Amino acid sequence: MAGRTCGLPEPGLPTRRQRQCQRIVVLVSGFGRNLQALIEHCAQGRIEADIVGVVSSRAGAPALQRAVQAGIPTRVLEPAEFAHRQDHDRALLATVRALQPDLVLLAGYMRILDVAFVEHYVGRLLNVHPSLLPRYPGLHTHRRVLAAGDAVHGATVHFVSAELDGGPAIIQGGVSVSADDDEQSLSERVMNAVELNIYPWAAAAFCRGELELRAGRVWWNGRRLDSPLQWPDLQQDRS
Repeated sequence: MAGRTCGLPEPGLPTRRQRQCQRIVVLVSGFGRNLQALIEHCAQGRIEADIVGVVSSRAGAPALQRAVQAGIPTRVLEPAEFAHRQDHDRALLATVRALQPDLVLLAGYMRILDVAFVEHYVGRLLNVHPSLLPRYPGLHTHRRVLAAGDAVHGATVHFVSAELDGGPAIIQGGVSVSADDDEQSLSERVMNAVELNIYPWAAAAFCRGELELRAGRVWWNGRRLDSPLQWPDLQQDRS
C-alpha cells in the first residue's frame, strides 16, 4: 500500500524532500512517553513517517489514550484472552502484518516476542532499553545500577533479535548517577535526557534510509558501526 509523500516546505521549492512516508507500528504496554515523543516527531516532520497503528498488550495502558488523541488506530491483544501463548503470538503477527509497516517500534512493550515475529521483521524492528547494553538486559535496570554502585547509567536503541535485549546496538546515551538517586529519580532522568531523544533519532534515521542492519551488523550512512553511536555526539534535528 502506497503511503503519502513526505516533504518539508522550503522557500521557493514545493518540498525539501520528496519520498513516500514510511509506515510505523508501535507496540506498547504502559504509560507511553516514548510513544508520545514518536507521535510528536512524526507530526513535526522530524520523522518522515506515519504511525499507522498502536498495539497494546494491556487494555488499560495509558499509551492507548495517547494514540487515540492523535487519531491513530489502536488494537489490544491481551495474552489472557488466548488459550495458548502461540495463539497470542500468531494473532500479534497477523495484526501487525495487516498494517503493512516498514518499521516496528517497541515502546515499553512488556512481552517477549516469539522467534517467528522477530524473524519476520528482522532489520525493521527496534527497541529502546533503559540501560547501557550489554549491561543490565531485562527488568529493573535502575535498581540494579544503584545496587552495583555504577557512576553512569543510560539507555540504548537496538535492533531486536531473538535474544532478550541482545540485538545489535545503534545508539546510546548516558547520565551520571547521583549519590541521592533512587529508582524513580534515576528512571526519570534517563527517560527525559536520553530515551526521549535517542528513540526518535533512530526512527528518523531509519526512515531516511540512513540506518540498516546487514548480516547482523549496524550500518549508518554507509559505514559499519563497530560500537554504538553516542547521543551527545549527534544532533537530534537535521536542518
